[in-house]
Order: sequence, then C-alpha cells, then structure tokens
Amino acid sequence: MFQKVLIANRGEIALRVIRACKELGVKTLAVYSEADIDSLHVQLADEAICIGPASSADSYLKIDRIISAAEIGNVDAIHPGYGFLAENAHFVDVCKSCNIRFIGPSSSAIRAMGDKNVARETARKAGVPVTPGSDGIIETEQEALKVAKKIGYPVMIKAVAGGGGKGMRPAHNDVSLVQGFHGARMEAEKAFGNAGVYIEKLIVNPRHIEFQIMADSHGRTIHLGERDCSIQRRNQKIVEECPSPVMTAALRKKMGADAVKLAKAVNYEGAGTLEFLMDARGNYYFMEMNTRIQVEHTITEEAYGIDLVKEQIRIAAGEPLSPHMLNAKLCFHAIQCRINAEDPFANFQPSPGRIGLYYAPGGRGVRVDSHAYCGYTIPPHYDSLIGKVIAIGRTRSNAIGRLTRALGEYMITGIKTTIPFQEAIMRNPDFQRGDYNTGFVEKIIASRAAEFNR
Repeated sequence: MFQKVLIANRGEIALRVIRACKELGVKTLAVYSEADIDSLHVQLADEAICIGPASSADSYLKIDRIISAAEIGNVDAIHPGYGFLAENAHFVDVCKSCNIRFIGPSSSAIRAMGDKNVARETARKAGVPVTPGSDGIIETEQEALKVAKKIGYPVMIKAVAGGGGKGMRPAHNDVSLVQGFHGARMEAEKAFGNAGVYIEKLIVNPRHIEFQIMADSHGRTIHLGERDCSIQRRNQKIVEECPSPVMTAALRKKMGADAVKLAKAVNYEGAGTLEFLMDARGNYYFMEMNTRIQVEHTITEEAYGIDLVKEQIRIAAGEPLSPHMLNAKLCFHAIQCRINAEDPFANFQPSPGRIGLYYAPGGRGVRVDSHAYCGYTIPPHYDSLIGKVIAIGRTRSNAIGRLTRALGEYMITGIKTTIPFQEAIMRNPDFQRGDYNTGFVEKIIASRAAEFNR
C-alpha cells in the first residue's frame, strides 16, 4: 500500500479521497489554488501545498506544478478525482516517468476511450451497439450536412474530447446544424484544447443509463449495476439513482456484460463508467466511457454497500479486487441530489459568495458529501457543485421519502442553491412513478413558466 497520496483536485471529491486514504492508513497531500486556501480539503489533509492563482489553468491544470508538489511532498501516488486532469493521458505518462503511480487506468486506455470517436469504433468492434453517426471527425460544415442528410435529423454534434455537457449541440435542420457545428468546435477548443467534433443520431428524450465497472491488474473485470442519470439540465446531471426504475434483471445482465466486454477491450484497470442512451422501447446505445471515478459513485456505494474509492487505491497499489467487491449484491435503493450554488429559477445562474448559515441533514439513511461550511466563500472560478446529499431505503419510495425530508432539513443561506428545485422533483408524481427521461427538467421548467404566465 502507498505511504502518501497527493490529491490533484479540490472540493468534495478531494475530501472524499482524503477520507478513503485515512481509512487505509495512507497520508495525504492536498494541493490548492490561492482561491481555495480556506477549503476543507486543505484543512483536513496531512499536508498542503499552494500551486498557483485562482484560475484552474494556472493551478489545478498545471501538470508541472502538481508534479513539483508531488516531488516536494515525496508521494507514492496521485489521485486525480474527477475533472481537471483525471482523464489526461499525458498527465498519466508524466506521472509514470517520475515514478509516481497514477490512481486510475493506463494512458493507452484513456486515449482509447477519451476520444469519443475512437471509443465508438472500439465499441463497434466489440459488438456493443452504438448510435448511427459519422465514421470519424467532421472537418467542414459541408461534410456535416452530408452526414446529417444520411442519418436524418435530429442529430447531435459532439466534441471528441468532450465531457460535462461541453462541446455538444443538437440540430434539427440544416441551419441549426451549421450554427451548432461551429459553436461546438469553438466551445470544445476553449474547454479541451481540441476542436474535433463528430455527429451522431439524436435519440429524443432517452434515459441516460450508466454502468459502474471495476477492474484489477489480475485479469478480473466486474460491473456493479447501473445508475439512472436522466434528470439533467444543460446535459449536466442533477439527480441520480441506483438502480434505475426501468431496469429489468435480464436487461441489466445484457448491458452489464457489454460494459465489461468494452472495458476488457482496452485492458482497463481501476474504476470506470460506461454510459448508454436507452430509448422508450428498451434499445440501448453506447455513448461514452468516463475513465475515472464519477460524481455519482456514491449511490452505487450505498446501494451495494461498498467503497469504490478505497478499491481504486487498492487496485492502483497492485492488489486484486476485494472479495466483498467480487461478491457485492444490490441491497438498497439510493438517490442523490447534486447541490449546486445556482439559482434554478433564473436559468441555473451560478451563485458564488459567502455562506451564512450551513446546516447539513442527517439521520438514518442519509449521507452528505460536501466541502462547504458556515462562513465558507464559494469562489466563482470553478464548477458550482458544493455538495451531494444521498438517501437510501429498502424500496425506492422509502429513498424518495427520506431524500425529500433531508432536502427540507438542508439549510444554506447567503447564496442560492438548487435545493428547492430538487425538492419539487422529489414531490413530482411522474418522478415518483419513475416516469422520466432527459427532457424531464425542461418539462418542469416549461410547466412552471406556463403557471407563472397564466
């Protein structure tokens, strides 16, 4: 096992990794920007080193500064969390050249699955269904128009290096296709330094289903069921649950086998997530693979009674998958709300600022992962996620009731949060029936607007 791990991230995921390391008896080194000097992960790590100013481009994305901190701190390994450098193959290669273990997959696996176009081709070769689309990167708007005509509107333009909803544009006709093509390329270049895009058939209002896989260096690859992440705003998830209310045992077995098959095709090691789109008839299509721990890993942990982050660290240290992981069974229903510092009633506009009162919910079956506290100032420079509240129950209705209660207890003043909107989702009859898809949030917003204008 490692002696010391550097956490190359911030916020709640950095705190999550620190806690896992402490339980394993591993020392931790936090890195932080000048804007994060008062962040909880800095205070709870064994050591902390400032790596630059507030801008992530000058701190959390600076490979040389992170490696310098790792060498100063004499660490054995680096955990990237999610976002920032978590899926940067070059960073993995640099870690390896410096004899520092990257807690995640190999650079070759990241390259194979990080390029969405290459990932689709890998899935095709493995016999995993993919949506109809372009055979490669689209270079010109004329080529884009030709592909759209061939597969038929609506289509989705997607960045090959995309993630977090960036570099994505739907198109329903030639005009919106040309606009979306250039818009997606510009956004992708700015966000990822790669303007490449491809086009695929847009599945209208699908379910977003993802499978958690774990793989060790001893030839074992398993899946730990699915998460339903269909409730999104601007292609970013705000409510997730495990298991999906529409999943059957037969479909879980089939989709899980495809997820494992695709992970094995790239010799994957560590924690990863295979994401699929499912239509109303139960047909599913591979969308992408996230070669890292997910924000929503928490609900799989609670539903299966496991610890994915500790397992990640064990696997990176060369250990085989734990017996409790190999024998894990679905025992509970878990639902998570991502608490964002945003105003849901003003088009989810970010709401950074100083927190006045902060009181997190508790009680049986409630988990809160957050780096926020009374007096903490949420900086405007990063993602607006400030915490996650997870509720579990023996049944889905138990979990919904418990999460509704927990959201009602969650008190945060001084800023706007998504809590009131998520409370409304929990009370929505369609959600309670499990009758929702990726168009659910827009449907609620449209309904509220209609009521307001009545």
